[in-house]
Amino acid sequence: MTLEPEYFEALYRECHDPWRLRDRWYEQRKRMLTVAALPRPTYRLAFEPGCSTGELSALLAPRCQALIASDLVEDAVHTARARLATFAHVKVDRRRLPDDWPPGRFDLVVISELGYYLTPVVLQRFFRRALASLDETGTIVLCHWRPAVSDYPLDGEAVHGEFRRFAARARLHRVAGHSEQDFLLDVWSLDPRSVAMAEGLR
Repeated sequence: MTLEPEYFEALYRECHDPWRLRDRWYEQRKRMLTVAALPRPTYRLAFEPGCSTGELSALLAPRCQALIASDLVEDAVHTARARLATFAHVKVDRRRLPDDWPPGRFDLVVISELGYYLTPVVLQRFFRRALASLDETGTIVLCHWRPAVSDYPLDGEAVHGEFRRFAARARLHRVAGHSEQDFLLDVWSLDPRSVAMAEGLR
């Protein structure tokens, strides 16, 4: 990761919610769109790297039998644990990814507002770990801020473009997508069926 832990630790020292994930309507709406785009009603085991304060995790939790969320910064982990304390099936821990990837075969991996912090080489390693951790019906969700930020190695367009190349090699199918001026949302799955097809409607 090009942006070292100290960069994020400084942000959290200044504010426990540096990006105002809880109170900004932009963030609330984006989370709702992300969860609404999931092609299945429930998931067996999900992983959300870079969970920050746990706001997206709180929406994912009711859709998962078990959820692992992680962040690089201890202050963020502490806040997320408090936010998710009512969900006994959610575990929040501190991890530096992609090297410290959690064990298990996930049917859902949610990569939200994380990829642009990584150099292209590290991002490729990250995607390889994510794909290797999927079970046979696994889904990967990507959601990223679109405009470039001077501090970040990449922008959202580059992150999603790089994943498209991985998806083609891994035979993932893009089952949903949403594009706005501000952010990109893509849902990829090893299960090629649409939601209607999975429910026998076509």
